[in-house]
Amino acid sequence: MIDVKEAEANYLSTFTQLENKLAQTGPSWVHAIRRAGLDCFAQLGFPTSHEEDWKYTSVTPITDLAFRPAEPELAGSAAEKINRLALGEVAAGRAMIAPWSASQEIGRLPLADLRCCRLTFINGRYCPELSTPETLPQGVKVGSLSAALKSRVTSLEGHLAKYADYKTHPFVALNTAFLEDGAFVELPKGVVLEKPIHLLFLAKADGQPTVCHPRNLILAGRESQAAFIETYVGLAGEIYFTNAVTELVAGEGAVIDYTKVQQESETAFHYARVQVHQHRSSTVATNSLAFGGALVREEVQTVLDGEGAEATLHGLYVVAGQQHVDNHSTIDHAKPHCNSRELYKGVLEGKSEGVFSGKIIVRKDAQKTDSKQSNKNLLLSEEAVINTKPQLEIYADDVKCTHGATVGQIDPEAIFYLRSRGIALQEARHLLTFAFANDILEQIKHAPLREQLTGSLFARLAKAQPAEEA
Repeated sequence: MIDVKEAEANYLSTFTQLENKLAQTGPSWVHAIRRAGLDCFAQLGFPTSHEEDWKYTSVTPITDLAFRPAEPELAGSAAEKINRLALGEVAAGRAMIAPWSASQEIGRLPLADLRCCRLTFINGRYCPELSTPETLPQGVKVGSLSAALKSRVTSLEGHLAKYADYKTHPFVALNTAFLEDGAFVELPKGVVLEKPIHLLFLAKADGQPTVCHPRNLILAGRESQAAFIETYVGLAGEIYFTNAVTELVAGEGAVIDYTKVQQESETAFHYARVQVHQHRSSTVATNSLAFGGALVREEVQTVLDGEGAEATLHGLYVVAGQQHVDNHSTIDHAKPHCNSRELYKGVLEGKSEGVFSGKIIVRKDAQKTDSKQSNKNLLLSEEAVINTKPQLEIYADDVKCTHGATVGQIDPEAIFYLRSRGIALQEARHLLTFAFANDILEQIKHAPLREQLTGSLFARLAKAQPAEEA
C-alpha cells in the first residue's frame, strides 16, 4: 500500500521512463499534448472527497496500489487470454464454453459477436488478428489511433485532445499524458453506415496490478449517420485499472447512436470520460451501461454547440456486493433552440453504493432550450446506498427545464399482485426489477447487443440473494 503522493510520483516516473517510446508515436505536436497533460496531472494530483465533484467517491483504492503499465499483447499470448475468457472467466456472464481457437472464434465471447465491424484492443492496444473489419463505404476511416498518428492523418491535429478537458480533470490529464493507442474513426460527409462499429477492449493483468489508457476519437462528418458500441471486459479476479477517454464530434446534421458497456472484473477499477461535441442540427443518443468493476466512475459530457442540436442520454447501473459506481453527466446548452433528454436508472443490492450527479447548463444566449433530466433508483437491500444530485444551471430566461430523482424499493402492492396469481416471491421480485431496468435496455437499437444484455441482466438477477418470505 502506498500513499497518494507516492502514487502520483509513480505515474510521473513511469512517463519519464516511457517518454522516448511515446515520442516515437506520431508527430511532435502529439507529444507536446502529452507533456501538457502530464504537467496538468502533476499540478492537479488525484481528486479527493473534499472536492464537490468527488464528494461521494474516494479514489483511495486506486492510489493505494502501484499500477504498472499493461504490456502489449502479441497474438500468441492474446490467444491464451481469449481462451480463458471463453471458458467463463469474463467478469459478466461466466457461461462455460469449450476451448477454441482465439483468432477464429473470438465472436463466441460475451458481447463480442454483435454481427458488425469489430476492432479489438488488448490492454488498450489494437490487435488486428482478433478484429473483424468489414467492407465500409468509400472514404470511411476505421482503425488504430496509433496507426493514424504514424501516418499523419491531417484531421487529427484539429480534434485530438480538443474536447475532453485535461486542464481541470486529473484522470483525463493522466490519459492524455499516456496517449498512445485506441480507436480512430472518421466518417466523410453524407455517409450512412448500416451496421454499428464495435470497439472491444479486453484487459489482462498477468497477476500484477496494471493500468492502460485507451484513447478514442470519433469524427462524424456533416449529415453522416452511424452507430458505435464500446465495450470493456476483463478476467474475473484480476486487478487492473482502465482509464479511458472517448471524444466524439458530430458534424452538422449528423445522427449518431453511441453505446458504452462496462463489464470489467469486479476487482478492477474503471474511469471513463465520454466527451461529445455537437454541431448545428446534429442528433446524438448515448447509452451508458455499468455492471462490473469494484470502483467505477463514468462521465458523459455533451456540448450542444449549434442551433437545433438534440441530445439524449440514457444510463443503467446494476451493482451488488461492495461495488461502487459513480455516474456524472453534463449537458451544456451553448446555443439556442436545442433539446435534451436524460434518464439514468440504478439497481443496487448488497452493500453496493451508487452516485448520480447530473448537471444541465443553459448558457446566456441559449434561449428556447428544452431540457428534461431524471434519475430513478431501486434499492434491493437495506445496506445499499445511493447519492443522487440532479442540477440545473440556467442563465437564460426563455427555457423549459425540469429535473428530478427518486429512490425506492420494489412496490409491495405489485409483489402482492403477482403472488396472488401464483408467482413465487423471488420470481416476482426478479420480474419487477427487470421491468424497471429494461426501460433503458430497450433504448439500444442494435438488436444483437440488446438481446445479449437482456439475457445477461435476467441471468444476473436470477442469481441474486433469495428474498425472505413475507
